[in-house]
This record gives sequence, C-alpha cells and structure tokens, in this order.
Amino acid sequence: MNLDRSWRSELRKLLLLLLGSVLVGWVLGFPLASLAVGFGLVSLFWLLQIWRMRRWLEHPDQLPPESSGLWGVIYSTIYRLQRENREARLRLQSTVDYLQESFASMRDGVVILTHRGAIEWSNTAAHRLLQLEYPRDRGQLILNLVRLPEFHDYFLARDFHEPLQVRMKGGRVRHLQMEITPFADGDFLLFVRDITRLQETEQMRRDFVGNVSHELRTPLTVFKGYLDTMLDNRDRIDERFHRPLLQMDLQIRRMESLLHDLLWLSRIESERSQKKTVKVDMVSLLEELQEELSQSHPQRSVALEIACRDAVYGDYQELHSAVSNLVLNAIKYSPDDTVVTVRWANDGDSVTLSVSDRGVGIQEAHIPRLTERFYRVDESRSSQTGGTGLGLAIVKHVAASHGAALDIQSQPGKGSTFSLSFSAF
Repeated sequence: MNLDRSWRSELRKLLLLLLGSVLVGWVLGFPLASLAVGFGLVSLFWLLQIWRMRRWLEHPDQLPPESSGLWGVIYSTIYRLQRENREARLRLQSTVDYLQESFASMRDGVVILTHRGAIEWSNTAAHRLLQLEYPRDRGQLILNLVRLPEFHDYFLARDFHEPLQVRMKGGRVRHLQMEITPFADGDFLLFVRDITRLQETEQMRRDFVGNVSHELRTPLTVFKGYLDTMLDNRDRIDERFHRPLLQMDLQIRRMESLLHDLLWLSRIESERSQKKTVKVDMVSLLEELQEELSQSHPQRSVALEIACRDAVYGDYQELHSAVSNLVLNAIKYSPDDTVVTVRWANDGDSVTLSVSDRGVGIQEAHIPRLTERFYRVDESRSSQTGGTGLGLAIVKHVAASHGAALDIQSQPGKGSTFSLSFSAF
C-alpha cells in the first residue's frame, strides 16, 4: 500500500470515527461531548504511535513496531530508507577503506587535506618523507607541520598545474617532489615523491657534460693554434691542402661553438634553483642586442617594438643569451629581405617578449620537440646554418629558471613567433 492510498484510508477512518461519535452523542443527547471524546481517542492513538516511533528511532538496529494502515506504511518506509542508507554507507566505507589501503601501500607519501589545509589522513610513507603521523596529526594544519617556505607559498597560491620540487636539509640531503590535486568539495590530495636519486643522476649527467666539455677545450685549442698557423702560411703549403684546411677550420669553429653552448647550458641548469633577485632592464638589454646584431649582421633588419618599460627579476647574461638565440634563429631561417620583429609588452598578468619572423615556418608535428638538445627539423638546412642544436634548449632552461612560459606559434611558409611570458610585478 503506497503512502497516498494510506493517507486517504486513514482520513476515511478518522471521518467515520468522528461521524460515529457525533451520532452516538446525538442519540445520548451529548453530541459535542461525544465528538470531543472521539478527538481525544484519535489524539491518544497518534501520540502513542509517535512515542513508539521515537523509541524505535533511538534504537534503529531493531525491527520497526508492528502497525497497520498509515503508520505501518510510515514505519516500513523509514525502515527501508534506513536499510538503503546503511548499505550505501557500507559501500562508501568499503571504497574509502580500499583507497586508504591502496594509498597506504604506496611508496610515495599521500596526505588527504581539507579545504583549509587540515590533515584528514596520511599514509606511512608520508611519515617517512614529511615526518607526519596519523592519527596523531589529524586536524593539524599541514603548513604548521611542514615548515618549508616554498611549500607554504605553493599551497597558498592555489596554482597546482606544476609540481613543486623542494630540497630537504638535515643529515642526508633529499629532494622531494610535491603535487597537489583538488577533489570533492575543495579538499586536496597531496602526493610526495622522493626524487633524490633522479636529481643525483641528473647532476652526474650535468657534471659529466661540463667536465668533458672543459677537457675538450684544451686539445681543441691546440688544434686550432696549429691550424691557424698553417692557414697564415698557406702560400707555403701545397694548394691541394687549402680546401681541407679551410674545412677543418670550419669544423673546429663549430666545435668551439658547441662546447661553448654545452658549458653555458650546464651553468644554467646548475643555477636553475637559485632565486632571481636582481632586476633586469629588458628595454636596455634589447637595445644593446639590436646594436650588437647591427654590427654582426649588418645586412639584416631587426625591429624593436617597445610597448612597456617593465623590468623582470633575473640574470642578465642568461636573458641576453635566450633572446639572442631566438633572434639569431629568426635571422637564420627567414629571407634576407624580411624584418625580424622583437616586441616587449605588458599583457596584464604578464610581460611578454616575442620574436617574430616571416621565414619558412615549422610544421606542427615538430614544435613539441624543438627545445630538445640537438633536435633538427631539417638536417641539411641546419648544417647550412651552422647551428649547434642547443639554442632552443638554452632558451627553455632560461625560461624555466626565470619562471617564464615559452610559447611557439608557427605556420609553414608564413613564419614563426617565439614568446617568453614573465610574471608581472
């Protein structure tokens, strides 16, 4: 019996009872008193049912009271809803337990945080990596327990698109990568990974490249010295050796350029984590670069568009290197009769340096790999321009060390635009 039908049935019973009370009272000569008695009986019955329901709700694990009609339907409906809710809670708890068991078995630290940063749960790995302990730390603010300025700024900024890497001191130096993912109604999942071995391997690679590059400079200097002597006295050398000597000189110059870029890239990588605190006047840097290019490439035109005079925090040499690489690439891969445009403008939340050319352009498939070391879009064209294949890798690392975003837009046959966007201040 559904609830609507029960209500109608109960209403009919009530009307019949009151009507019967009135008829009995009419016969006895007390119709109003009989009606009042009828109302009293109905009220007592309903109060009894309410009392029984209250007692049952205080002990929801018991079966509902036996009753018929409307109250029987109400009891059965509440009992069914309780059972469904209990089953839903059990399923939800089972899911939560499963997830917590999965997180607990992970080697990475996992911390569940509320919207304000209070700890709800953490696994064993979080205790090892962050010195957190559950349930002792439940309800504590993560910022009060993990006292790292970088993490403090990262959490409060609420910008979790990129993971945070921090260096933990005290005893053996450790490198941790922290990543926060929002979920549910503003809560957060904090994942912590120990990347010490990865950082040590990367440092070994950088040291190796730097050491090898340094070691190669000495024999290369000797080769170049003897070769310059031979070229200065080429009139005494058989003419058959003139062309090989010039080719050797060209290749030695390319090797010198390559070693220079490798050493410079190694330095940028080693200083990447250092905070930039010096203001760099970008307008002066661009004007200086334009003057240098007018002397080294007098046949090419480089136009400056200065739309703002904002400075950025950074390293002057690194920024000069990045911009010069972008401009030189634009010069190399665009016709001689076209203009390379360098623009410095404020876009509101950021200040952007863009270098545009009207060159051959780049196919979209190549763009994601352009900043890889030694990546070549066209090997034959690259050998003609004499590039080392490290220019855009240097630009990428300079951008990363300055917190800038590198964007590449290009259309084959129409040209390319390389942009560096710095945070405005």
